[in-house]
Amino acid sequence: MSPSAVEAHTTTPPTSVAESEPSQVAQSVPAPVYLSTEPGPDHDWKITLKNKVIVVTGANRGIGLGLATVFLANDAKEVYSFDLFEPGEEFQALQQAHPKRVHYVHCDVTSEESVTKAVDQVVAQSGRIDGMVANAGMTKHQPALNFDRPQLEQLFNLNVFGAYFCAKAAAKKFIELGIKGSIVFTSSMTSYRPNRAGPSAPYGGTKAAVRNMAHTLAMEWAKDGIRVNSISPGFVKTQMTAKIREAPDFNLKMQYYGGMPRLADPRELGGAYVYLLSDGATYTTGIDIPVAGIVGAW
Repeated sequence: MSPSAVEAHTTTPPTSVAESEPSQVAQSVPAPVYLSTEPGPDHDWKITLKNKVIVVTGANRGIGLGLATVFLANDAKEVYSFDLFEPGEEFQALQQAHPKRVHYVHCDVTSEESVTKAVDQVVAQSGRIDGMVANAGMTKHQPALNFDRPQLEQLFNLNVFGAYFCAKAAAKKFIELGIKGSIVFTSSMTSYRPNRAGPSAPYGGTKAAVRNMAHTLAMEWAKDGIRVNSISPGFVKTQMTAKIREAPDFNLKMQYYGGMPRLADPRELGGAYVYLLSDGATYTTGIDIPVAGIVGAW
């Protein structure tokens, strides 16, 4: 290296931190006004539902009951079941195991008035609501040519309109109380592809509607600090799948899918819901998480 090169290298002043940072660029429009979900400096980064009041529709049995169990295991303060039917033995056992933390509210989710009243009851009793899981749903497995209009309306009223009413009521209450709430829809693997083991074109249509609705609501309500996502389960051990799994050719049909040739315990879905409802997911909105053992996920 020549002397001049050494001199040039040693006499060059170091670049200051201020000089290395990009200058502030003038913006053509003001920054958007929104309620930020960004955690504060004292945020606890553990994924937990501590101090949260969560509503699960259809939690008296099936997937909803499994989710309620997992939420309680992850320190949810209180869990409410919105259900049209009276609680059975399993739900009552959960209540007894967690005194004052598990509640039942009679609610018809296909009635917007009923849902609004139920949400008001939660806030009156617990002082807040932090999460809404729009989970209540139904299916009917039969050839598409056999569905009549009343059957279609029954499916869409519960699976789509009911989910929408629950999300809307929760969002209104979040905004009213200034809570950065989370809404999670239960969609389905059938929102991605047909269910060969138990075809139901209308059911798949309702679940595709729910999954798409989550994306749009996430966009609309982001400014209010509200996150909206969905979960798409695969085959789960519930009363809704009893006929499918008891069919003599069920094992053969499962081979069509690949992946895990079994049905899930409803509690196996819970971890994904816990994440989306928790403050560990403050930058997660507008997505769907398939929890399907690869069944129908892509």
